[in-house]
This record gives sequence, C-alpha cells and structure tokens, in this order.
Amino acid sequence: MLKIHQLFFRKFIILFCLIAVIWGVVVYFWLRDIYIDQTKKNLSQNIDLFTIYIEKSSDLETFSKKFKDKLNLRLTILKEDGTVIVESDKSKELLENHINREEIIQARNFGMGESIRYSTSVNKDLLYIAKKIEVNNDIYYIRMADDIVKIKSDFTALSIKASIIFALFLVFAFFITYQISTKVKDETDKVLEYLKKLTKKEDIDFEISTYSQEFNKITKLLQSVATILAKKEKKATKKTAKLRLANQQKDDIISAISHEFKNPIAVIVGYAKTIKDDPTLNKEILNKFLTKIYNNANKMSNIIDRLRLSIKLEEGKQNLMYSEFSLKNMVQEIINDLKENYKNREIILSGDDITIKADEMLLGIAIKNLIENGLKYSDNDVKIVLNKNKIDIIDNGIGISKENVSKITTKYYRVSNDGWNNSLGLGLSIVKNIVNLHGFTLELESLEDEGSTFSIVFN
Repeated sequence: MLKIHQLFFRKFIILFCLIAVIWGVVVYFWLRDIYIDQTKKNLSQNIDLFTIYIEKSSDLETFSKKFKDKLNLRLTILKEDGTVIVESDKSKELLENHINREEIIQARNFGMGESIRYSTSVNKDLLYIAKKIEVNNDIYYIRMADDIVKIKSDFTALSIKASIIFALFLVFAFFITYQISTKVKDETDKVLEYLKKLTKKEDIDFEISTYSQEFNKITKLLQSVATILAKKEKKATKKTAKLRLANQQKDDIISAISHEFKNPIAVIVGYAKTIKDDPTLNKEILNKFLTKIYNNANKMSNIIDRLRLSIKLEEGKQNLMYSEFSLKNMVQEIINDLKENYKNREIILSGDDITIKADEMLLGIAIKNLIENGLKYSDNDVKIVLNKNKIDIIDNGIGISKENVSKITTKYYRVSNDGWNNSLGLGLSIVKNIVNLHGFTLELESLEDEGSTFSIVFN
C-alpha cells in the first residue's frame, strides 16, 4: 500500500503525461491550421500587393522574377481563358492551359480560390491561392504558391519552440508538485508519529501545522484529542487509585469487623460452654457469666447498628425526626451513660444551656462518639463547652497529625501511626454525615501530643 504523498505524486505524473499528450495533439493540429491559414492570408495579401504593380509595370516577366527572388513564392498570371502569360518558375511556353485548375475554377466563380496539390511542373507539393482581377476591362487570374515542405518545416520549427516552452512549464510544474508532495509527506509523517506516540501514551511536544488550513485543522483536532485523552487518563488513574484505596479500606474494615466480633464471640462461646459443661454452677457465678454473654451480645449488636447507620447516612436514606430539646440535658445523659464504662475518668461539662431543634437521637450519637473518642485517646479529663451556636469537645490527648486531619472523617479511615484506631473507621464518618444531614458544620483543631478540639457549629 502506497503512502499518501506517493499516491499524490503518482496521480500528478499520470495527469501531467495525459496533459502533455493531449496538449501535443491539440496544439499540433491547432498550430498547423493556424499556420496554414496564416500562409493563405500572406499569399492573398501578396497577390493584392502585386496587383497594384501590374498596371505600373511594363515588363511583368522581369518583375515576376524579382518578386520570386525576393519572396521565394511561385507566381503565375493567367488570361481569362486560362492561358499562362507570366510564370516565375518555368517557361510559360511549356505550360498547358490552366483554366481547369481547381483554384482557378473557384476564383472564376467566387473571386478567390485555393488548393493543395502536387505540381508536376516543379515537382513539389504546393499551396495555391488564386484571385480574379480586372485591369483595363480585361480579366486576369493571379496565382501564388508556397512550398508545402517549406510550410511544414516552418510549422515544425514553431511546434518545437512551443513544445520546449510547454516542456519547461511541465518541468516547473513537476518541481512545484514535488515540493508540495514532499511537504505533504513531512506533515503526514509528523501526524503519524504523533499518533504512534499518542497510542503509546508517550509525552510529545506537538506543533500546530501552518502549512494549510486542512493540516492546521487536523493538528488542532489532534491536540484537542490528546488533551481529552490525557484528562481521561488522569481521571482513570485517579479512579483506579480510588478503587485501590477503597478496596484496601474494605479489606481493612473486614479485618476490623472480624477483630471486633472475634473478642465478644470468643467471650460468649467461652462462658456459654462453661455453663453448658457445668450445670452445677452456683447462681451468683451463673448470673455473672450470663451478664458477660449479654454485654458482649449487645456489643455485637451495637457494631451492626453502627454499620447499618453508616450505610443509611452514606446513601441518604436516613430521615430526620426534628424536635426541640435542651442540649445540656442531652449531653448530661450521655456523660452519665459513658461513666459506667469510664468510671475513673472525669468529663467536665460547662457553658449555658441552649435549646436546639434537631434529631435528638442522631445528634446524641454524634456527640457521644466525639466524647468517647476524647476518652479513648486521652488520659486526662475531657471538657465539653456549650456556647450560643456550637458545642466543643476538648481533650489533651495524643492529637492528630496535619496530614491526617483532613482524612480523619473519611469512611473506613483508621489512623494507626498516630495511635488512632477509630474503631471500625466509622465513628467520625457517622459524626460528619449526621452533622451534614442537619446542615451543621463539623470543625477540628488538633496538634500532635497536645490534644484535639472537635466542634459542632449550629448554623
């Protein structure tokens, strides 16, 4: 399969050859007809000039010889009856009557005649022009003839000159065509090279073509396509990275869930097996074991509830049940519940009470998660400060590094390097979703080894 510039060049060569052949044929016949017509006109004009001198010249024989020498044309003068009275190329006595010559017949009938034929008198092919004239009331025929060989020779010389000019034009056109073909090849090669590198996803500086409008548009479109593909590739890379991260997070959450369920299940199985194997246990120990089983079953139920709540919040399927309630009373109830599990820790509540309109259960879950985080990651007291438009939960614990502050509320995200475990990675994600669902704002300020402040701002 040929390249485009080769096809282009080949078509031009074929076209030029066809033009050359057609031009040669057309020009040959066209120039020949033009040249013969011009020769006829010249002969006719010479006859007209000679006619002027007939009346002035007393010696037509001598004058015809001079005319012959000067113009190299055969001159014949006939009487009305066809008798030759003057002949430039042969003795008139040797010539027969010309009354039946084709050109003389035409001249007698139409005033002017012409013919091309072989002359036995001079042994040449001649072009004859004859005219009928009147001198002193006498009718004469003046005939002039030119050698066909000479006419063809002159015509051939003219044709050669025309052919040389046309050949020079073809050479010039061929050179221009070659230049165009070469340039088209270069531009096409650039486009193909760019496409190759584009398919291999290689970086390349692509220059917009200024050779023609078509190549300009093609290169601009290619650049646009390359930009679009680069953006899509970037998005695909990001999407792949996100999928990889999501898969890693899911693996982590499955591992965390397995870990979270493993301990309570082990406790339940252990105490249940002891009860089953020893029916003689006294009531006090039995109740203690049953309480352990109950508490661990509740723990597993809470984990499942947190997962379900996280999914519903993520999918926007959790509806809000608005009511007005005392924020201080709700926080106090949360503190009382947490003290059962954190008996040796101090939770300090301060600030003025405010009435808020929200979903009390969901907002309670969010605030409880924040307070419990403070208790988990701090050995000191946890402070809760109520303000007019927000609630602050402050701890003096391990804090969170700057790079993890923006990620800490991401679903399934667990910071282990900072000592943060964040349980299943759902606690702060649930908090953020609940706060956003209410149209509130969650703010976080944290310094490593100094502590963190979580704030819910009621917009």
